[in-house]
Amino acid sequence: IVCVIVASLIESFLILPGHLRHAFVRGQGVKQSRLRKKLNDGFEHLRNHWFRRLVRLAIEFRWTTIATAIGFLIIAAGLFFGGKTGWQFFPSPESTTVYANVRFVSGTAREEVDKFVDSVEAELRNTIADIDETVVSTYYRMHASTVGRGRAITGERVGAIYVELVGSDQRSTDNPSFISNWRSRIEVPPGVESFQITSRRVGPSRRELNIRLTGETPHRLKIAALELAQSLEGIPGVSAIDDDLPYGREQLIYELSPAGEALGLSITDIGRQLRAAYDGIILQRFQQGADEVEVRLQLPDAEQRRLDSLLHLPIKLPNGEFVALETVANWRSAQGFETLRHFNGKLSVDVSADVNAALNNTAEIVADLTQFTLPELASKHGVQYSVEGRSASQRETFADMRVGAVIALTLMYLVLAWVFSSYGWPLLVMLAIPLGLTGAVLGHWAMDMNMTILSLFGFFGLSGIVVNDSIILVIFYRHIRNKGLSIYEALEEASCQRLRAVLLTSLTTIAGLTPLLFETSRQAQFLIPMAVSIAFGLAFATLLILLVIPAMLSIYEDIHASLQADPEAAQEVT
Repeated sequence: IVCVIVASLIESFLILPGHLRHAFVRGQGVKQSRLRKKLNDGFEHLRNHWFRRLVRLAIEFRWTTIATAIGFLIIAAGLFFGGKTGWQFFPSPESTTVYANVRFVSGTAREEVDKFVDSVEAELRNTIADIDETVVSTYYRMHASTVGRGRAITGERVGAIYVELVGSDQRSTDNPSFISNWRSRIEVPPGVESFQITSRRVGPSRRELNIRLTGETPHRLKIAALELAQSLEGIPGVSAIDDDLPYGREQLIYELSPAGEALGLSITDIGRQLRAAYDGIILQRFQQGADEVEVRLQLPDAEQRRLDSLLHLPIKLPNGEFVALETVANWRSAQGFETLRHFNGKLSVDVSADVNAALNNTAEIVADLTQFTLPELASKHGVQYSVEGRSASQRETFADMRVGAVIALTLMYLVLAWVFSSYGWPLLVMLAIPLGLTGAVLGHWAMDMNMTILSLFGFFGLSGIVVNDSIILVIFYRHIRNKGLSIYEALEEASCQRLRAVLLTSLTTIAGLTPLLFETSRQAQFLIPMAVSIAFGLAFATLLILLVIPAMLSIYEDIHASLQADPEAAQEVT
């Protein structure tokens, strides 16, 4: 956009004058066509009769005009904050990649994993056969590994199927319908810890819904994560629920017994001797040719695989004597975890899921969770929670955009203050920005479309265009005012005379965006909210600019005139 604006400056100052001169020289004495004359006469009648009366009423009842504009702004704010106009951070275009990942409980035989993956593949073929069009381009299966976003999980208990679909414009079946059809055919057997079918997301890599739980013990975190996942399963549109704290193999947990404490042992002493017995102690390293050889002392392999050798392992006491391990330590078995993750030094687990935008809204789900479900989990299990994923990306983006908005508005004010040589006129011009934002919100509501991050990008572009229209009106008003006309006459004349210029500025922009508004390609759907913001916002703001700006200018001029008539009041204001 910046490059286009720079190019337009060069064109307007260097090339356009030559074109205009050529057109004016050639156009002298040329008789207008009947159609052109009819169009001009019709526009003149519209401007000098209907529109002039409307402007006169807007200036005469200026407070009513401003109150009406504020009323529309309140309605737009109510539509957004009341949930009538939804919010979606980044609507991703439809991907051509679908993953099916399965994770069984620890200890599951490879044959059982392969058997389930075979059944998932068979149901995939049945789904493809039942669809009347070509949806799948190719697919392949993987054993001992998962596929998709994030860290891949490897091991004998996992498997996956990777499906490549044809382009979204070449099929009528969308990804959620295909996944739902495939998933409904699959019967998940006992022993499956996690099974999900999801599509790759384009755009921000994080998933729509991601709740991070932090706490002191992994078992409490896992129980809280499972309860949260169960709550998410009852929410419409939420699918592919998973957490990154999978169960691992069964573990033996030991703790120091009272007898061990009486003998002067600590839990660290036992741990160090267990590590030495099973992991070994390096006694010596020496060079043998090009290789470095380690001499390690540890238990024989046969004894390492026997449980009774562990219980009877001799433990050295501080006084140099030896006792059996079972006499100084208590043992219990517990389900272990494959991986323990930390966040800011605390144990953590991320519960993530996908949200179907056609069935539900991520922002509404997060608001409901933070109000009811998450506080209850925190008090019940003693964990802390935070909203991550795309919600975290949204917070970071909004923080950057707030700074960008302040910088943009400040620069706009400085430029306008320099052009008008005034501190008050730029404020009047910039007050037209909320009028455009009102139209943008109403446009999303009229088209039943969620607002997105690209809608906000459209707001930035819309602000510049609306200010341009206001500048056209204000500069022409000052030009007429300098000729000696009264305030109200100059305002009425400026609004009428600039009607054509403002309409052309707005209509050409709207016409350029119209093809995008009605684009049917799925790959282009995420761009449409930006076009809606600019097109509807500009259409709504154009009419209000021609009516509300004159009303505000009349109030400003009256206040300015009264201050000049009363020097003491002007001195106090100064």
